[in-house]
Amino acid sequence: MSTAFDYVIVGGGSGGATLAARLSEDPGTTVCLIEAGDGGNSILVRAPAAVLAMLPGRPKLNNWAFKTVPQAGLNGRQGYQPRGKALGGSSAINAMLYVRGQRQDYDGWAAAGCAGWSRDDVLPYFLRAEDNERGADDMHGGDGPLHVSDQKAPRPISRAFVEAHQAMQVRQTDDFNTGDNSGAGLYQVTQFHSAEKNGERCSAAAAYLFPAMGRANLHVMTRSHAQRVLFEGRRAVAVRVKTKAGETEIRANREVILSGGTFNTPQLLQLSGVGRPEDIRPHGIDMVHELPGVGQNLQDHLDFILAWKTRDRDNFGLGLYATWNLVRHILKWRRDGNSMFATPFAEAGSFLKSDPALDRPDLQTHFVIGVVDDHARRLHLGHGFSAHVCALRPYSRGTVSLTSANSMAAPAIDPAFLSDERDLHTLIRGARMTRDIVMSPPLRDYVWKELFGTRDGMSDTEWESHIRARADTIYHPVGTCRMGVDDMAVVDPELKLRGIEGLRIVDASVMPTLISGNTNAPTIMIAEKAADMIRRAAR
Repeated sequence: MSTAFDYVIVGGGSGGATLAARLSEDPGTTVCLIEAGDGGNSILVRAPAAVLAMLPGRPKLNNWAFKTVPQAGLNGRQGYQPRGKALGGSSAINAMLYVRGQRQDYDGWAAAGCAGWSRDDVLPYFLRAEDNERGADDMHGGDGPLHVSDQKAPRPISRAFVEAHQAMQVRQTDDFNTGDNSGAGLYQVTQFHSAEKNGERCSAAAAYLFPAMGRANLHVMTRSHAQRVLFEGRRAVAVRVKTKAGETEIRANREVILSGGTFNTPQLLQLSGVGRPEDIRPHGIDMVHELPGVGQNLQDHLDFILAWKTRDRDNFGLGLYATWNLVRHILKWRRDGNSMFATPFAEAGSFLKSDPALDRPDLQTHFVIGVVDDHARRLHLGHGFSAHVCALRPYSRGTVSLTSANSMAAPAIDPAFLSDERDLHTLIRGARMTRDIVMSPPLRDYVWKELFGTRDGMSDTEWESHIRARADTIYHPVGTCRMGVDDMAVVDPELKLRGIEGLRIVDASVMPTLISGNTNAPTIMIAEKAADMIRRAAR
């Protein structure tokens, strides 16, 4: 193969897969996409419910399965950070929820100096990406690559969760993506609704990359681990890659683009000598460019889980009946895609205000049709359900840094969960509200036994104890190479690395602040917008 391309993209996840497909639409442009994982098209990825085999990271199937450093705010526990390691990235192992966030999230980016990133600026890129099963309108696209579907077979218990919000005067909604996501409803999902793939996961790779794989100007490398970016003066010119055949250098005639995600992108920059000297020099790496924001500003949604056993068996469980039922649903999914095996697990949810005086929701719930304990790494016999809650706009800020000069070593991930007490207070209010919802009709009719020791009449101190003992990520890390115009910004609003030529970042690490919801759809939007920026710059 040629070892020189116009664009070299590191990371085949939601950002990289989208960008590689869009840039290679021009037959006169050559693109190389480098991915450390596998092809992302196995049955484990295509079958939504098979995420249960990948999420725990035991073994590491399409999953980096990172751990955090011990978290002082979580009683010194190490957190778990699953991240997708395959074409499609985390969109290959996530719950498929299609959520854009709130209008104010993006307007806040623009107000902080990120010109061109307001809600009105980014909405066209959400629409360009989307092929919504309901068709096109002012808020949704109807002919984009990314299939967005209503759920194939949501369980009655999920609808009961939505209805239970009436006790708290929370409205029901059938669309969380109008800019105002307040209310309770069933989530739409990134899932194929075409006849030939109905019910299959629509990862970013399945949506964008796989249809483009036959292009002569697109070269995709899997099982290829980027070791560092190479520079000539202040310009990025190549990426050194480790493959089964050995090491090689892939040169970029125009740009190197990093799309490794919130953990891998800052790590690769630091391995390449870009970042804070105190993060780089102790590992014997020569400094190339001092950029103090690299690896800083890590934000994530801290998730607290409440769970119950139920006598209802129309959901996921563990036991003889549950196994027989699962086989039945697998066979139906293989026939027509419409069965419980097509579930995102987190079928329903809501966006709530912890204080009625707030102007918009600051809490999100996810209702899961099974007992989730320690990221599905601890199993419970019988049937149950889980209600998750997170604080949408955390104040706590963490870091990503090197543990070694070895590019194969995992980075040191420190979300610094609950380092700002305001996050704890919000989560306590959210946990109380979520439990009240579950104990309201009609959902309380499904309750048999409450798990994990939560109960009526708990004090704030008791809630705090439960949160510190069990809370962990809901898988939305962002911000470690944030966009902006100040000295701590890593990229400018064009996503160009500050102080270096020929290098951009296109992934969730560029988000200045965490959006008020799930992060996959916004990451795809960022890549769609980046493709336009890159094409304009090349003219």
